[in-house]
Amino acid sequence: MNSSTKPYLIRAIYEWCMDNDLTPHISVVVYPSLDMPAQYVNNDEIVFNIGLQAAHELMMNNHQISFMARFNGIPRKLEIPIYAIKGIFAREVNQGLTFPVEHQENDAHNTSLGDQQEAELIESMTSREKNLKKPTLRIIK
Repeated sequence: MNSSTKPYLIRAIYEWCMDNDLTPHISVVVYPSLDMPAQYVNNDEIVFNIGLQAAHELMMNNHQISFMARFNGIPRKLEIPIYAIKGIFAREVNQGLTFPVEHQENDAHNTSLGDQQEAELIESMTSREKNLKKPTLRIIK
């Protein structure tokens, strides 16, 4: 199975921001299982500055973004799964990328599917392919 392009695009926009002295921000959809500072959540969404001055110990991989940030002077480590990231943009020019909201929430600490889930996923994909009509050619005069 191919990996998602989303984490690669997030890192690319982040690097573009850094190269152009812009401030990268991420927009995150807040799911119930995510531990986010509730006072900053608006309409089930929160925006974080992930620039060098605001996000310390920033780590980005294909499964999550983690960093240390201060809220009301109190340091806090945040771990944000890639599926929860709605977009990344440069604050100064309001340019970046948005992503479709992923409704299926995965466990942020369990990045791989279990054997049962993987089998169900493969089975559902196979049955979908069988239900699709086969292409046909038609001669148009």
